[in-house]
Formats: sequence, structure tokens, C-alpha cells
Amino acid sequence: EIQPVHSEGDQNQANQSAEVTFILLGFSEYPQLQLPLFLVFLTIYTVTVLGNLGMILIIKSSSRLHMPMYYFLNSFIDFCYSTVVTPKLLENLVVEDRTISFTGLGCMMQFFFGCTLVIKEVFMLAVMAYDQFVAVCNPLLYTVAVSLKLCSLLVTGTYTWGGMCSLTITCSLLELSFCGSNVTHHFGCEYSAIISASCSNSYFSQMTCFMISTLNEVCCLLTILASYIFIVVTIIKRPSVGGFQKAFSTCASHLTAITIFHGVILLLYCVPNSRSSWIFIKVATVLFTVVIPMLNPLSTRDRGEHFLKCALYSVLMNITFSSNVCLFAD
Repeated sequence: EIQPVHSEGDQNQANQSAEVTFILLGFSEYPQLQLPLFLVFLTIYTVTVLGNLGMILIIKSSSRLHMPMYYFLNSFIDFCYSTVVTPKLLENLVVEDRTISFTGLGCMMQFFFGCTLVIKEVFMLAVMAYDQFVAVCNPLLYTVAVSLKLCSLLVTGTYTWGGMCSLTITCSLLELSFCGSNVTHHFGCEYSAIISASCSNSYFSQMTCFMISTLNEVCCLLTILASYIFIVVTIIKRPSVGGFQKAFSTCASHLTAITIFHGVILLLYCVPNSRSSWIFIKVATVLFTVVIPMLNPLSTRDRGEHFLKCALYSVLMNITFSSNVCLFAD
């Protein structure tokens, strides 16, 4: 009986993905900073969890906040994204074993969920730009143009598209092979760290990531640009100090989120992939994954501040009197 012949190289490549583990160096080159960094990141993560979950509970507990604009607040995304990355970062700062498996519930799982949430937030910023456009340019038609049904479709669509894009990039990374030392100068499974550890041709994966990233960025930035062009034109046509101040307060927090989010993305992925640039990549990733999720609840507080105040009173007081609390919130 003739047995099928398998080359040793094919068998090794087939078994490789299941056996690969990465050593995440993180900030281990600065041993004197391990404890201070742990305390700082733990504090930031605690504030992030309490702030974002608190925002979710406040919005859910008050019927006054069941409005289209609050569908687009990214508190849930920020909480999930920070939770995907920060716990492993904290663990690596206090333990000696900094390994993470490539497949299973390790590196690829972290990358998939992180990538999904990033793409989702990119599109949500674009959707929020449309929300700002309608609120400033057509305030009387706001509830019609931005209906709850449309909001639900947009949120569902962004999650679906983010998952599809992330799955495509993740599958391209699973085709890579790794050999020798799988030490990465990072604290998580960031795309450039995985690519740099591979010893196979990563052209297909890089082109896949480039095309998906370019498509998403172009679509979202064009939507944001068009929305704000219409907003500026509307403000110019209706010059008034009160109108300008209202439009500025409405858009300022969103513009801040856009500037920080896309600015860090450009900093993170436009730095040349060299040994000397890893410190910048790690600092940018910390800002992107740890600090921004903490700041987002603060940057989105401007719109609907009165309603948030009423809802907070409702949560702190007895729920049976919530309908009367807002009368005294001012």
C-alpha cells in the first residue's frame, strides 16, 4: 500500500502556528519603572472602567437620554478596547513570564477584537460627524433625519463591517510562519509587532491591511470633511454670536476626539519600522489603547450636559422620584 508522502517542511509549517508563542518585552528594558508604570496604568484603567460603565448605566437608566445622539457615544467600545489590551499590559509589568500564545485565546484573539473595535470607532466618528451636521444645519428635522431605527442600523453595520475587516486581516496573519526567537518589542499583539516577528513573506498580509485601512480611512475622512464643510457654510450664512457658540460647543468635543484618534493612528503607523522606533510605537499605543478610552467620556460630555445632569440625579436619588428630580437639577 502506498502511503501519502508529506515533506518535513510542510509538517513543520502545519504544526508551527499551534506551537508559536511570543515573548512580549513591553517595558521590561526599564526595570526601575515597572512598579510606577503598573500603578499609573492600573489607575487609568480603573478610571476608564468606572467612567465608561458609569456613562452606559446613566444613559440606560434615564429615558431622557434615549436619544439618537447617545447611540453614538463610544463608552462601550472604549471599555471593551481598553479591556482587550490593558489587563495583559498590567500582567506583564508584574510577572516574569511574559509569553502569549499565537493562536487560541492568545495573540490572534486579542488582535481580532482590538482591530474590530478600532475599525468600529473609526466609522462611528464618521457617523457622529453626520449627526453633528444634522444637529447644526437642520435642527428642526433632527429626530426625523437621525431616527432611532437609522441609528440602530448604523451601529449594527459598523460592528459587522469592523468584524469582517478584522477577520480578513487576522486570517492573513495566520498564514505567516515564525522561526527562531519570537521576541517582540511590544506589550501586546499589535500589527507591526507581529509582522516584524515573522520570518516568511508578509507582502500579502501587508497589502491586505493597507487596502482595508486606506478604504476605511478615505471613506470616513471624506464623510467627516463633507459634514464639517456644510457646518461651516451654515454658520457663515447665519452669522450670530449665539449660533456660533452653540455650534462650536456642539462640535468641539467631536473634533477633539477625531484629532486625537486619527493623529495617534498616523503617529503609530507612519513611524518607520526600525529598532529605534519601537519606543515611539509603544508610547503611541499606550496613548491609543489606554489613555484615550479614559478621556473619551470627558470629551463627549458637552452635548446634552443638562440631560446627563438630570440622569445623574435620577441615579443618585430614588428611581421612583426620577421624573421630578430634573426640575431641581438646575
